[in-house]
Amino acid sequence: MGGGLGNAGPLVGALAAAFAVRLLTSRRKNESEIEEATALAGEAEDTSPGTTGAVKPVDLEWQNITCSLSDKRGKHVKYLLNNVSGEVKAGRLLAIMGPSGSGKTTLLNVLAGQLSASSRLKLTGHLYVNGKPFVSSTHKVAYVRQEDLFFSQLTVRETLSLASELQLSNSLTHDERMQYVDDILYRLGLVSCADTRVGDAKVRGISGGEKKRLSIACELIASPSVIFADEPTTGLDAFQAERVMETLQNLAVDGHTVICSIHQPRGSIYAKFDDLILLAEGSLVYAGPAGDQALTYFTELGHPCPQHVNPAEFFADIISVDYSSPDNEAKTRARLESLVEAFNKKRSTESDKVHESASKSTQGSTRKAVLAGRKRIGWWKQFRLLLRRAWLQATRDGPTNKVRANMSISSAIIFGSIFWRMGFLQTAIQDRMGLLQVAAINTAMAALTKTVNIFPKERQVVDRERAKDSYALGPYLFSKLIAEIPVSASFPLMFGTILYPMAGLNPVLNRFFQFCGIITVEAFAASAMGLTVGAIAPTTEAAMALGPSIMTVFIVFGGYYVNSENTPAVFQWIPRVSLIRWAFQALCLNEFRGLKFEHQHTYDIETGEQALERMSFGKSSIKEALLEECRILLFWYCLSYTLLKRNTPRFQKLDAPCPNTSVKIEEMNE
Repeated sequence: MGGGLGNAGPLVGALAAAFAVRLLTSRRKNESEIEEATALAGEAEDTSPGTTGAVKPVDLEWQNITCSLSDKRGKHVKYLLNNVSGEVKAGRLLAIMGPSGSGKTTLLNVLAGQLSASSRLKLTGHLYVNGKPFVSSTHKVAYVRQEDLFFSQLTVRETLSLASELQLSNSLTHDERMQYVDDILYRLGLVSCADTRVGDAKVRGISGGEKKRLSIACELIASPSVIFADEPTTGLDAFQAERVMETLQNLAVDGHTVICSIHQPRGSIYAKFDDLILLAEGSLVYAGPAGDQALTYFTELGHPCPQHVNPAEFFADIISVDYSSPDNEAKTRARLESLVEAFNKKRSTESDKVHESASKSTQGSTRKAVLAGRKRIGWWKQFRLLLRRAWLQATRDGPTNKVRANMSISSAIIFGSIFWRMGFLQTAIQDRMGLLQVAAINTAMAALTKTVNIFPKERQVVDRERAKDSYALGPYLFSKLIAEIPVSASFPLMFGTILYPMAGLNPVLNRFFQFCGIITVEAFAASAMGLTVGAIAPTTEAAMALGPSIMTVFIVFGGYYVNSENTPAVFQWIPRVSLIRWAFQALCLNEFRGLKFEHQHTYDIETGEQALERMSFGKSSIKEALLEECRILLFWYCLSYTLLKRNTPRFQKLDAPCPNTSVKIEEMNE
């Protein structure tokens, strides 16, 4: 591509080296932490292929779980959970029910260790695993979230195969892994759609119920003992909801401990529950068996369930507060308070259980050894697996690639028609500069928009996978960069190939190649900027608003509207970091050097060099502009890595409760 582009290679190599050094260090740190956990746990249990899929029985018990939320000034306190206790045995399905805002999801997140950390939260209580105090490094769970997020262009089988490669023992052969994946596909009823792409809003894929079962399947890869599911039937029709809950029931029968939060299930789904917890405004209304015993308990309190009424609907009615009028609110709140007080009395009459370390030492020690024995696969294997996934995601995304191709072709035709066959008159100087500025803006905005529209959703999937310690951040970002280079480069090349001859730009073949190379590098820099915006913005909508706003500032200081020499001192740093400015400068240098223009007056511009002097570009070179563009690209990638690393999900620590932490319902609503 000429001397201007020949120096971009070392910068890209430096980028790869920077990532590799930083992340190999992180890898050694993670491996040392795993080895330390193994040493504390003792000898790890054998993880040979014969033990793949074995379920280790785990009983959970929690006591006096209290979660309070203060305001920004730390004064007002709202109790999300108030002195909640309960238990669930291995092989049983527990449902957490209650009206909206009752604390179902909060309790589920607390038990799963997934409650997002906040300085405004205070979480206290006791959690026991197989009769032993909870230790985070030994408590392995599966968490099926309410929203099902996947890489949409992978098939169901490919999604599970990748999860098996990242999570299962390295001692397994390829055939053994595939057999294990096939077993899970059959187990969850996903065989019929195994080779169907997951799909998204743009491309139809598997159904909502199949996505939910795929979420469960991905969590089952590592054979967890405890499975948490947050509102697993949300958004599903009655048939799909039934199948999902049947799947969870079968998993409990297989020996898993299954806990799910659910709002108001149909009667046939309620019949699948072994145990039940009822919450209202953070307080415990009932905890125990879900069958006739639950109905008998409320009947004894004077609240019999009418015949032919779904018990779930009956419970929802008697534990909800009616805000339709002050009288109804007072009446229903008094009923709720009496139910909470009755269950607290019932609990106080029962003997407290004593948790001694020797009570279930066999199960506890086994659990610790198994979990400490798992090692994350190596950095380069992570990279290879993630590179394949990123490549499939990029190349199979037909709708997105088709839209980008159509935009590149149509914009090139439109701009080429507007600036058709520019000559060498004095008026053509302004036309050429305007076209080059438009080309730089169009290329950057297209790459930025694509990235900020996709990456925030992809980031949620990556955060979940990283929370399970499936892979490190470095291999993911590096594989994404490498996989998208061929696809992302094709659209600027398509744009330049059509626009360049139509507009009649500098008629030298080498200049054409350099033109395409400059806008391609700019597209990569804009995409890297999009990653940073996606790492900052919480949602796609926020990213779509923030990205173009930042780019607009770069456009204003892009060298065409404001001369860099006339930029106010307070803003002089902006042109230096503007990817639009350096791309426009490189394009102008590539276009104008060596050109001769027709002139009639002494003040007319005769050469392209004179035009560059008026733009304050005369003393620079294409090499310098491209190096600055590569530095900007490197900066955005490093900033993206830093932000994603810093924003790794953190979860609230469970502290021992202080004496007399129970709070009345009246205090909760003050």
